[in-house]
Amino acid sequence: MIGSIIGTGVFALPSALAPYGPIALVAFGVVTLGALALAMTFGSLSGRVPGSGGPYVYAREAFGEFAGFLNAWSYWITAWAGNAAIAVAWVGYVEVFVNTGHRTGISLLIALTGLWIPAAVNLTGMRNTGAFQVVTTVLKFVPLVFMATVGLLFVKADNFGPFNASHQSAPGAISAAAAIALFSYLGLEAASVVAGRVREPGRNVPRATVYGTLACAVIYILGTLAVLGTVPHGQLGSSTAPFSDAANNIFGGGWAGDAVAVAAIVSGIGALNGWTMLCAEMPYAAARDGLFPGAFARLRGKNDVPAFGILASTVLASLITVFSYTRFQDVFTKIVLLSVLTAVIPYLFSAAAQLYWLLVRGRAGLKPGRLARDTVVAALAMAFSYWSIQGSGYQTVYYGLFVILLGLPVYIWLKRDRGEYGETVPAPATTTEARAPETPPADRAARRPWADRAHRLNPLRHHH
Repeated sequence: MIGSIIGTGVFALPSALAPYGPIALVAFGVVTLGALALAMTFGSLSGRVPGSGGPYVYAREAFGEFAGFLNAWSYWITAWAGNAAIAVAWVGYVEVFVNTGHRTGISLLIALTGLWIPAAVNLTGMRNTGAFQVVTTVLKFVPLVFMATVGLLFVKADNFGPFNASHQSAPGAISAAAAIALFSYLGLEAASVVAGRVREPGRNVPRATVYGTLACAVIYILGTLAVLGTVPHGQLGSSTAPFSDAANNIFGGGWAGDAVAVAAIVSGIGALNGWTMLCAEMPYAAARDGLFPGAFARLRGKNDVPAFGILASTVLASLITVFSYTRFQDVFTKIVLLSVLTAVIPYLFSAAAQLYWLLVRGRAGLKPGRLARDTVVAALAMAFSYWSIQGSGYQTVYYGLFVILLGLPVYIWLKRDRGEYGETVPAPATTTEARAPETPPADRAARRPWADRAHRLNPLRHHH
């Protein structure tokens, strides 16, 4: 959980939030409350619907196949587009040591290297992926904890600049800053996505989701506060490695910034390692149900690796990285906002699925106090998701909606490939017309063999 949530986003976030000023800390607080509501919702959902898939299976079980497909499609976009954003931020810290002139071609090459190293690790199997994740998580956590504790002792009020530097209204500035800050919490659903590969998922997945999000929240808020208070506001907005600049200002030497840069490099590789796994796991779960192309469901080698999902996602992340470096000036912020939007849509559906089960299907099984608490938490998570979407901005919503709707032809193709063409519903018979005999159940089943196969693969889909 922590390894997937904490990547290079938090190391680059202070620069992205600098145009808003210290009001961004208010946005961070609001986002943290929303993230905790989402974490509690995912923890509850993981016990209600076991198995891998996370937001995909929750939407499918509550609202049907098409909703499940759209969530899987949207989350998959989040995963590989988010990898591109992590890689772009990762480059800023690598360039503390090489390519200090920030030549675009070399920066792009570094970003692509950062994308393909984790892909290679994932292709060797889940055990190696997990070991790599543990090591990188420990190494990344140390400097963040240091900055969130010792760094606070060196904060100076003059460095913060205007409280609201964006020249927007306070609600508008908080909303816009929150859309960027939410990127730091993407991955809070990671444990639920891979629940099928976790020991004792009913116990471990909810704990990992809630406690992991809490730990990250404390580090994020205090660490960002330390950076905003130790790097002058005018310098922070143009910094490509704000945590390194903060460490240099604290200790008055380049060695501290270099040490933080090394930690950020390790952190980025670790997060890319975890997200590359998620890039393959979500479509793998959907493909097993026939709601994603079948190639994503094929496992390769003795370690049962979903190789096609790993490779396809890394190729797409590489393409959007190349496109961004050639088209966008503020590469990180643009990709971050797209990733947040495509992630929030599955979050919204997951919160809605929780409300559906609580208020429509599952009321009899819960005590009144538990029902009220879970309903309030799910409603907060849903409201927070709506708020995050509107805070992403018109341009981001435009591009995000476009790439999500590109999934419609894929869904049509999948239905055609499965032979599910639907059934013609006859018009109601008039008094002068004989009503056509009803199709026997056996014949309907014969025309829809995939329904029986899907039921055998996942009997929970038909359980009420």
